[in-house]
Amino acid sequence: MTAGERPAWVDNSLFPFDSQFVEIDGNTVHYIDEGSGPALLMLHGNPTWSFLWRDVIRILRDDFRCVALDYPGFGLSTARPGYRFRPEEHAGVVAAFVDAVGIEAATLVAQDWGGPIGLAVERRRPGTFDRLVLADTWAWPTNGDLYFEAFSRIVGSRPLRALAHRFGFVVDLLVPAGHRRRTPTDAEMAHYRQAQDTPRRRQASAILPRCITSSREFFTEVEATLGDVSELPTLILWGGADRVFRHVERIRLEAALAHHQTVIVEGAGLYVESDAPVEFAAAIVEWSAELGRVNPC
Repeated sequence: MTAGERPAWVDNSLFPFDSQFVEIDGNTVHYIDEGSGPALLMLHGNPTWSFLWRDVIRILRDDFRCVALDYPGFGLSTARPGYRFRPEEHAGVVAAFVDAVGIEAATLVAQDWGGPIGLAVERRRPGTFDRLVLADTWAWPTNGDLYFEAFSRIVGSRPLRALAHRFGFVVDLLVPAGHRRRTPTDAEMAHYRQAQDTPRRRQASAILPRCITSSREFFTEVEATLGDVSELPTLILWGGADRVFRHVERIRLEAALAHHQTVIVEGAGLYVESDAPVEFAAAIVEWSAELGRVNPC
């Protein structure tokens, strides 16, 4: 993969958007910027990239400006030498990105790692977001929670990280498991695998599981930010069949965010925006119309 160039393996029929690139602190960050209207900043999790949002963006770009980027080392973005692929670094890149492309008073649309990363951006750039859409995510330290501790310590252990670097099983394990309503096609899986086609490219997804517990200071910052945004209008979109995030995480978000609506997408998994994109997009349009952001269809 050449920095700043869209590789030939990206299928224009599956990803029919103009790829754009911006230099952020020595990293070449890939993003798409589609449509016009109220801004939505879409932040992905692990081991996905902006490709995750493609079907949702096709629907929403008629009413919204849809911006989705890839963190350094993910998707079509290239990390600078020495980049460590930790969430606190990703948050710093995204904070600089919103300055570079002119995003303010936007809606954060975040899934999985995108939740804590996006909230950390709000702490560093207050006023970036005035609404939140949170899907299957969390926003606090998980140290002491045996469920997350076990996952972080086992999947983030040195032997499994080494295997992930060499064989790329994170994509093969998580992407199919995160879809419960449908099975990702061979072409879709190829786009996730090609984005991590070398050990260096696979390092980004291999490191994050250990950070669930090792980045405690970062998550303490995120939890404090959750208090700062507690009064923002929030839509919680949750995959009803998610096998990673439990109901307890959703309930904790609901308790922290006073002005929330919750939509549970029955039968959908961790990647609910890819598993059930029509329902995901429709929930955002309906909620935004209630807030006076767009006209209902």
